[in-house]
Amino acid sequence: MFADVALPVPLDQAFTYRLPETLWHRVAEGSRLVVPFGSRKLTGVIVRVHEQPPEAEARDALNLLDELPVLDPALIELGRWIASYYCAPIGEVLKSMLPLAGEMRSGKVYCLTPRGREIARQYFLVSDEADAATQILRLLEPKELSASYITRKVPGAARILKSLESKGLVSAEDNVAQRDPLRASAERLRVEFVRRDESAKLKKSERELLSFLELHPGSHNLAETATIVKGASESARALARKELVSLVLESPLAYSSTSEIPKKLNDAQQAAFDALAASVRQQQFQTFLLHGVTGSGKTEVYMRAIEATLAMGRSALLLVPEIALTPQVAGHFYRRFGDQVAILHSAFHDAERAEQWRRVRSGAATVVVGTRSGVFAPVQKLGLIVVDEEHDGSYKQHETPRYHGRDVAIMRARAVGATVVLGSATPSLESRFNAQKGKYQLLELPDRVQQRPMPTVELVDMREEFLQTRKQQTFSGRLIEAITQKLEIGEQVMLLHNRRGYSSFVACRACGERLECVNCAVTLTFHRGDRRMLCHYCGFSRRPPSVCPKCNSEHIQFLGTGSEKVEDELHQHFPKARIARLDRDTVTGKRQFETILQSFREHRYDILVGTQMIAKGHDIPNVTLVGVVAADIGLGVPDFRAAERTFQLLTQVAGRAGRGDLSGHVLMQTLNPDHYAVRLAAAQDYHGFYARELQFRQSMRYPPFSALANVLIRHQKQEEALRMSAELGHLLTPPPEKIKVMGPAEAPVPRLLDEFRYQLLLKANSRTNLHETVSRLRSHALQNRWSPTSLVIDVDPISLL
Repeated sequence: MFADVALPVPLDQAFTYRLPETLWHRVAEGSRLVVPFGSRKLTGVIVRVHEQPPEAEARDALNLLDELPVLDPALIELGRWIASYYCAPIGEVLKSMLPLAGEMRSGKVYCLTPRGREIARQYFLVSDEADAATQILRLLEPKELSASYITRKVPGAARILKSLESKGLVSAEDNVAQRDPLRASAERLRVEFVRRDESAKLKKSERELLSFLELHPGSHNLAETATIVKGASESARALARKELVSLVLESPLAYSSTSEIPKKLNDAQQAAFDALAASVRQQQFQTFLLHGVTGSGKTEVYMRAIEATLAMGRSALLLVPEIALTPQVAGHFYRRFGDQVAILHSAFHDAERAEQWRRVRSGAATVVVGTRSGVFAPVQKLGLIVVDEEHDGSYKQHETPRYHGRDVAIMRARAVGATVVLGSATPSLESRFNAQKGKYQLLELPDRVQQRPMPTVELVDMREEFLQTRKQQTFSGRLIEAITQKLEIGEQVMLLHNRRGYSSFVACRACGERLECVNCAVTLTFHRGDRRMLCHYCGFSRRPPSVCPKCNSEHIQFLGTGSEKVEDELHQHFPKARIARLDRDTVTGKRQFETILQSFREHRYDILVGTQMIAKGHDIPNVTLVGVVAADIGLGVPDFRAAERTFQLLTQVAGRAGRGDLSGHVLMQTLNPDHYAVRLAAAQDYHGFYARELQFRQSMRYPPFSALANVLIRHQKQEEALRMSAELGHLLTPPPEKIKVMGPAEAPVPRLLDEFRYQLLLKANSRTNLHETVSRLRSHALQNRWSPTSLVIDVDPISLL
């Protein structure tokens, strides 16, 4: 018996391994198998079991990790579609579909070689020396041991092990094994009494814990129990192995036991819900685009549709774009659906994520909330998929496989006959165009709930502000006045500035030199709180210079404005105001985002400054003023989606104002008030923007009027990157039929992470032609033995940077 295994390596093939007889009746497609690959041990997914021997000698498989497949046939087929459509190796695709890293532990295992064993025995006979090398040899003489165990027993063992390995006294190999879930920390485990067994031999501490749990029914946090019962942590694990107590991972998000009362639907919400419920009952694939203005009650429609799905005995999957939104959304869903809810996203520990994944696979969780990778959750009897904020770029994966979560969700629903809902206040042009063409069914929520008015929006021309003050100001007088009024009456303010740091770049006024990253062709951003210059691409940092590194001039100037500077200037203007900042610099921990946001929600802060993290999905009734420091900041990016992204961001952040009983006001500062993206966002006119942008896309043959692929060539040596890009240019000369080739040319960011970058942009009238062309490019790279990382193909790119 043989198994074809898809391994997480950048090769477009599965690898065949011989199965030991002990596995013949246990293996199945979709299970994980540990196999040797070169000198390593890798975990792959079985994609085929057969009796046909390969041409070359097959190596033996080592270990089966799953008695039940972790990927069902439908998910494996979805993986094959992703691999084909996005030009990605099948092994790397299937690996991205498995959020089970928490179940696995890997590391090196050392054992003595025959020569090492001989020397170890000589040490036993003739030497009493206790040096570190001797200790290691004596430890390994009876059996093989893990590197982590040896390091704990012998100080400085890591260096000595390398020396012993180079001398041929020990050998090392990578080891992959399943992690014992009971080894999680006590803070993350809950313990509960199950039964007594009078015949079981128990230690005193185990008897005491069992009696305590029997006298106190229910589930208890193990760490808290350990403060009451001595030795509870170890005793609970021992009792769990004897099945006398249950020990499970605590839910990563606590939820209120109070249920949430469904809100009454208005006419538009009711019409949208009726259409969704009818589709779910038919159990046939259909895609809906739910276009509702900010505050129109889309979430309540989602919940009602999920209730209808559960009533049919089927399950629902909700995708949100950002980790930051998950706790807020999960809170709503926990209050409505209780412990039927499972949460899948990368902010949780591996073990927590694996536990949630198991609940989904077993069918215990019928409502799944997740970020992009949640689309691969093993949901049983899937009946509904909701993609909230479907326009968001976070649904696009930026490393292999470069899939788009929204499009994968549609393909998954098609395979199982489920209903898809794409929701947004600012739908992507592609989705709105599909609705216009009848591919999706359009549902609209044109008004806010409870007849709340949309916020009034005011544009502030910063050019006129400069003419009046003759100063380059961060805040206009109008914005300062508006903030002052809101603070005086106890209302809250949100300020958006979509740039991190204090100053965007540092320049020398004498020679014009700009301080750049050593690894990337980008300027370093000054972060005053850390007193460092930082690259936002590779993380390189250095101290701010006191003199110019090129001409030694002392005339160093810090230019541009980031969110840190905005916060600092706010403190100067409003010294008594309580101000918080929300960006990647302040949100460094896994729970900090929700902590800051919850504090703002409870009015412990008056003003919240942030990047685009504050623009999405937050519902804070006391926010009545939203200010945008630089509304046109994203328009200068060399990308055909720049106007669309700017319009979406401005519309979304404007929607944070006036979501309660109080009316909202929005002030947008801009140097370009006549640009249609800014002007139409201020008018909150999506239909006007859609018509204008669609006209531009059609004239330039950009999506949705063409299929697009961005081909990136990268190498640490510039001459190699040039040579490879020239080869692809010659390969596409003349261009294939119905394909427009732009490039090769230097990428907008020509050097990144110490690699030189060149790109080609391919536009095609049909996806078939595009797929054939990019497949030719991949084949050329494989035949010429290019490095697997040299060629990056991004189908349906979200960004061209």
